[in-house]
Amino acid sequence: MTIATVTAGNSWINKVPEATLLFWIIKMMSTTVGETGADYLAADLHFGLAGTALVTGLLLAGALLCQLRASRYVPPLYWICVVLISIFGTLVTDMLSDLAGVPLALSTAAFSLAMLATFWAWHAREKTLSIAAIDRPRRELFYWTVILFTFALGTAAGDWVAEGLNLGYANSALLFGGLIGLVALARYGFKLNATACFWIAYVLTRPFGASCGDLLSQPGANGGLGFGTIAISTLFLAVIASLVAYLSFTQKRLTAQRS
Repeated sequence: MTIATVTAGNSWINKVPEATLLFWIIKMMSTTVGETGADYLAADLHFGLAGTALVTGLLLAGALLCQLRASRYVPPLYWICVVLISIFGTLVTDMLSDLAGVPLALSTAAFSLAMLATFWAWHAREKTLSIAAIDRPRRELFYWTVILFTFALGTAAGDWVAEGLNLGYANSALLFGGLIGLVALARYGFKLNATACFWIAYVLTRPFGASCGDLLSQPGANGGLGFGTIAISTLFLAVIASLVAYLSFTQKRLTAQRS
């Protein structure tokens, strides 16, 4: 669903993509990769949570530095940042839960407050939260800070519902998928504010994607379908890469037509 639109006049200034159907497909798959990828690196490759967080954090810092220095939206660079921040956000929550013993309900509340505080500071300074106006360095810093909190919050909320409340992966996916459907209805049926709908949907796609990832990758004894983290991560990364390549091609073609 398209929530925000970038006008032709500022499409080369805005640093983030339009929220089209492809945007939501790639974003949802990136959340699944965040869940399965973090599990694969930490458990299957024996990096551990702290080691995986360190490696991913360094890669994310480098990718974000390149993203912040870019003068326009570059599809591969932007989506590399999203995938890495998805994995890192997952690890932040997992470390709090598994290493520090922080209850998932408390993590959910804490990340919710942190995200809302960032929104408040962003709006107080910039007077807008629209993704169609990420055209200044400070706005982009606010944007990526919120994105990190959405992934950490989504991980905490998804795990809390699926595991802490014993709802299970399939039921959790249905729950969060249904909530996303309600947001779409609120936007297109009742004309609720586009920016508010975008950010609510962005938060909800994290636990939805994580629940789908766990459902597909976890063994049957844990309530999953048992396809494994390697297979799911590889498949979804391949689809993401294909869609991003398509977006890059269409952007170059549009550039050529305008020049």
